[in-house]
Amino acid sequence: MEKSVLNLFRLNGHVALIIGGNRGLGLTMAKALAEAGANICIAARSEKENGEAEQAIRQSYGVECMSAVCDVTSEESVKQTVQQTVKRFGKIDILINSAGINIRGSIEDLSLNDFNQVQQINVTGSWLACREVVPVMKKNGYGRIINMGSMLSVTAIPDRTAYATSKGAILQLTRSLAMEVAKENINVNAILPGPFATDLNLPLTNDPEKYKAFISKIPVGRWGELYEIAGIALYLASPASSYTTGACISVDGGWISA
Repeated sequence: MEKSVLNLFRLNGHVALIIGGNRGLGLTMAKALAEAGANICIAARSEKENGEAEQAIRQSYGVECMSAVCDVTSEESVKQTVQQTVKRFGKIDILINSAGINIRGSIEDLSLNDFNQVQQINVTGSWLACREVVPVMKKNGYGRIINMGSMLSVTAIPDRTAYATSKGAILQLTRSLAMEVAKENINVNAILPGPFATDLNLPLTNDPEKYKAFISKIPVGRWGELYEIAGIALYLASPASSYTTGACISVDGGWISA
């Protein structure tokens, strides 16, 4: 019997852990998964923002939602976050690694600490979360992992050596892990966003000259709206993506194709 396409996007009974999920793209994706029926764990460093996101999701979508204070630079903190989620819900079906920072500047102006901090949060944090979640998913015989790359995973602009290095690494982490766990019914994919009006990009949105320079390179002629990340996140988190793994999907208004 042919399966209903719409049913393949429903997440009732699924559990999603969104690291970096209390604001911006992470929160938008958390809300999309909650709307599709998933129970949610919001994990990020700010207890206050976590609680606000948790309350908003619970009230708006009627799903179970919890939050956990998580510092992705701490191995122990990531372990505890995964353990807390499993203790509450019994499993984790979906992991979204959305925690990230961007320190801009020429290579001469960046310190080694700047570079290491970007790698530690963007790369090591995602790797740790994957490592802790994979055994849980293997036990359940099902999993969806979504890593947040960037258009700078595959292209480049000046003054982004630290960030572009980290996002290139996310692309390869995604591909390698996808191959490693493919036979376990665990899919691993990456979303490569272009310019979205998030807190991470405030230095650009607040500078008219830099903003105009970015717009000129985007074929659709504008920055992305937060809701425009929701559809691809839902697809990759759902049973609809059962034959999609190791993919790195750009959501960038056509930038890298231009």
